[in-house]
Amino acid sequence: MTSFVAQAAVEAEAIDYVLLFSGLLGGLAIFLLGMDRMTESLRVVAGDRLRTVLLRLTRNRFVGMLTGAGITAVIQSSSVTTVLVVGFISSGLMTFEQSLGVIIGANIGTTVTAQIIAFKVTTYALFAVAGGFAVTLLSKRGDRQALGSVVLGLGLVFFGMSLMGDAMSPLRTNETFTDLMADLENPFLGVAVGAGFTALVQSSSATSGIVIVLAQQGLISLETGIALVLGANIGTSVTALLASVGKSREALRAGVAHALFNVGGALVWLPFVGVLGSLVEGIGGQTARQVANAHTIFNVVNAFLIVGFVPAFARLLDRLVSDRPEEEARTVRARYLDRTLLRTPSLALDRARLELLRMADRVRSMLADILPALLRGTRWTLLDIEERDDEVDSLHRQIIAYLGEISQTRLSERETEELIGLMEATNDLEAIGDLIETNLVALGLARTEQGLTVSHETTRVLTEFHEQIVQSLDLAMLALTQKNEDAARRVSRMKREVNSLERSAAAHQAQRLVADAPDRVANYRLEVDVISTLKRIYYFAKRIARVSVPHEEKAGMTDD
Repeated sequence: MTSFVAQAAVEAEAIDYVLLFSGLLGGLAIFLLGMDRMTESLRVVAGDRLRTVLLRLTRNRFVGMLTGAGITAVIQSSSVTTVLVVGFISSGLMTFEQSLGVIIGANIGTTVTAQIIAFKVTTYALFAVAGGFAVTLLSKRGDRQALGSVVLGLGLVFFGMSLMGDAMSPLRTNETFTDLMADLENPFLGVAVGAGFTALVQSSSATSGIVIVLAQQGLISLETGIALVLGANIGTSVTALLASVGKSREALRAGVAHALFNVGGALVWLPFVGVLGSLVEGIGGQTARQVANAHTIFNVVNAFLIVGFVPAFARLLDRLVSDRPEEEARTVRARYLDRTLLRTPSLALDRARLELLRMADRVRSMLADILPALLRGTRWTLLDIEERDDEVDSLHRQIIAYLGEISQTRLSERETEELIGLMEATNDLEAIGDLIETNLVALGLARTEQGLTVSHETTRVLTEFHEQIVQSLDLAMLALTQKNEDAARRVSRMKREVNSLERSAAAHQAQRLVADAPDRVANYRLEVDVISTLKRIYYFAKRIARVSVPHEEKAGMTDD
């Protein structure tokens, strides 16, 4: 016995710490690189299916929870799932209450990572790296290259784990390290360390990977491993919460929901770490598998416990993160243009579409307010509308810059067409804002300076025409933001009604010109110029609507 202890002491003293830390840090770097590569490629493979699945399967909160779990398991990123959900809330396609089921389910999906890395297949890691690289290099098709990149990333994950395991194996005989691990058997300390490390490396998957490597090497007990992954749940939610600060209220609510759910769930389980350990020991498997199973069990149980109280949870979050009136200067900041999504073009394009809707809301308000101001408003009312165009111009610059960044990424043919369409729509909206600012505001200012009084009949004619143009812009934005082809075709079919109203207005103008009325020439010019400008706005609305129509059908929606 004495000789064994002496031998262990010699081995402990012989540890090469330079080699140990280089292997540990290098292995961690390769592990994270593999996770990043795998996650990014899975997003490319999943593509637009994510949006379709989320929208179809979130009407029921239980189905929404399973949907969130499934999508997160596929793309290996709860944050991307949350970003998608926030986008749907912002565009009115999903309520915040519906989104909570998906956010809760995303936690279940993240447990798949721990289950995968608990398989001790590090022997085959380099085969996966070689095979994935070969497919990526030799394949000509983008989808096959992405699948090859998934395999390559998975191989790097296992290879990184192998390096970390080999580097830490000498620590089994190091008394200082074993004493430190013994201290972590205090569940409160274990949770704190897991949360802190996850917040530091910005990845709960990295924490899970290291915990499982430690368990495979016999360096930690089952209870310590469970406490550490409980802490990882807290750490990743805090990271998500910090990332949502300064974003929209919907994004902040989602971040708070994620944090409350994770922190609350971890604290509830903390006194029952021993009970959970006994449960997974009964299921069987080595310590690493038991840690992964415990991670899955407490996330699944937490999700099913809270999903029944989603309406009450939503009301609580509405109170904690209440809506506030926008306090924006004329130079507004983009709300939805998230640069972290640039590596996933389909999602980045969705964010640009949301910001474009925000820009369109401002243009629409200018268009709705301009005619009453032009016909009856004061100089100050008109100048206020003119100043709103500064907001439109600011958002236009930011959206175009973001789309320019997307264009530098690898895009599919469909994504390229969508990008071009969004650029054109952004420019068309900005052009509508300019027409209102330079033409219609100027006509209104001229009316106030000349002291013209517009007749009730002229007001009726212009109002009827104006309402048709506002409706065309509403339909165009519906077509653009929700890819509604029927709305786009309705805008195109409005051409007949617009032309008919223009002819009626022309007949009225002719009558006004020959009538014995004061300022008839000035009123005639005003009416002609207003009709002409509004008709130009209609054609820009028609161009915007064309973005959502399949390429082969656009020929029938001409701009003439």
